[in-house]
Amino acid sequence: MKNKKSNYKHMKTNNYVSRISDKLLQEQLECTGAVLVEGAKWCGKTVSALQFANSVVYMQDPDEGQGYLALADTKPSLLLEGEPPLLIDEWQMAPVIWDAVRFAVDRRNLMSQFILTGSVTPNDNFKAHSGTGRIARLTMRPMSLYESGESNGTVSIGTLFEGEIDIASKSTLSIEQIANAICRGGWPAAVTSKSQSSRIARNYVDAVIQLDVRQVDGVDKDPEKVRLLLQSLARNISTMATSKTIMDDIQANHSQLSDKTLNAYLNALQRIYVVEDVPAWQPSLRSKTAIRSANKRQFVDPSIAAAVLRTDARGILKDFKTFGFLFESLCTRDLRVYTQAIDGDIFHYRDKNELEVDLILKLRDGRWAAVEVKLGNSQIDEAAANLLKLTSKINTEKMNNPSFLMVLTGGNVAYRRADGILVVPIGCLKD
Repeated sequence: MKNKKSNYKHMKTNNYVSRISDKLLQEQLECTGAVLVEGAKWCGKTVSALQFANSVVYMQDPDEGQGYLALADTKPSLLLEGEPPLLIDEWQMAPVIWDAVRFAVDRRNLMSQFILTGSVTPNDNFKAHSGTGRIARLTMRPMSLYESGESNGTVSIGTLFEGEIDIASKSTLSIEQIANAICRGGWPAAVTSKSQSSRIARNYVDAVIQLDVRQVDGVDKDPEKVRLLLQSLARNISTMATSKTIMDDIQANHSQLSDKTLNAYLNALQRIYVVEDVPAWQPSLRSKTAIRSANKRQFVDPSIAAAVLRTDARGILKDFKTFGFLFESLCTRDLRVYTQAIDGDIFHYRDKNELEVDLILKLRDGRWAAVEVKLGNSQIDEAAANLLKLTSKINTEKMNNPSFLMVLTGGNVAYRRADGILVVPIGCLKD
């Protein structure tokens, strides 16, 4: 086991960019014995966890990894002897670690003992205690525009939920800069290099196709079919495309994929946190309007879609329809990060009358807000009308009124309309 101070000190002092999830990790450590930080590879889990750890076990260490695996098979408790908090990076390589950590937390009866990081969800055959009450979970995602310094953070989601809606401000983020941010992605290595290149996102996608998704469950997968699936998901990003739509799209590109194979591939992409669909919101309505229950297709970062579509900022600037869908993906990623920070989740809404609202922010205490995403200013009136239609359908005897209604745009000016709806540029938003 390696001591962080000797092995990671240079990276701790190398301009670490604070993450919104840092506060959440600190809070979790203060109230539980172990925290699992999970999320996509390259999103910064290990670097963030190391800011809190006093010792570390790298399960993928080429020099010591085999020894760690042998210890896990014979006496896993020996892996847990580092100074707490002890970070175990990529713990799922030895799943027995889960129960060993849970038992150690029970025995020690102390907070802040372990941090586990993982970029793969163990498969369904993994049998272990749930860890409830001993191991808390924290999902980490690529960097939001506020974390990367591209949003000025003058409009806070948390403050809006508290009723403070004086949002008059300006964003300096241009449409060209938004296009660059989409294609570069929120990968820390890309953000901190100050490069607008999409090369890191393309490398990420190649790693997913050639290695990660093929190894996630021990079942070999056809790289070309994985690529075709990712391309189809990218073409249908920010939509409620059905599995049949995805299948037909793949077959149109001269490849066959059975339902069973499609589901297995999608499950693998979800388990490595590449695909993160938006679930449907099920509110209480005044009438018996049927609500669509299908998820909305999304990746964990919009750069994945741009990379598999083999486009860049110049390309999407010439195709505003695709740009619009990718912009919604960018907004979804950022709102996930911001809403998580205030103990909430995001959903989407669509009913049988085809009324659709892009994103619903719902906090655990029952408060909620509705957000329409529009890249340009010309669609703001239409978006505002949708938001007002939705509120007219809500049964306020069973649910709260919305805390706020927002049109999230690629524009530059934040303001409150006469009808109370907020218009906010993505370049002004923060948690």
